[in-house]
Amino acid sequence: MGMSLGGPGGRRRSRRDKPFSEINITPMVDVMLVLLVIFMVAAPMMTTGVSVELPKTNAAPIPGQDEPLMIAIKADGKIYLQNVEIKLKDLQAKLKAITGEKKDTRIFIRGDKSVDYGQVMQAVSEINAAGFGKVALLTDPNAADKGK
Repeated sequence: MGMSLGGPGGRRRSRRDKPFSEINITPMVDVMLVLLVIFMVAAPMMTTGVSVELPKTNAAPIPGQDEPLMIAIKADGKIYLQNVEIKLKDLQAKLKAITGEKKDTRIFIRGDKSVDYGQVMQAVSEINAAGFGKVALLTDPNAADKGK
């Protein structure tokens, strides 16, 4: 009446049936090294932004916790919001669309040193007209020390 585990109807586990419990991490290490190389090559390309030659000053860095919006004005007069070229007349609408109702968002303006001062002030005027009060003009603080 009882069942025997060793007979033809029952199953007995042998050493061959045990699951393999070791993990081979070599493929994972290979993948991680490939990803590391990819990110090392790609990271400098992601942080460059629009290239402008900033004026030189002795100003200190601007403190703040939030990520500011960057507006760049190149030597040829083209205006970029982050890395996207825009027209001056579209600046207010784009800023409002990006920030929503956050009027305390910091906005940094990077103007090339050869750009007309009036053109930089037109951009500042558009930003102020959109309701943003935290506007800063960026300079190259380290370059002033080299000229001394």
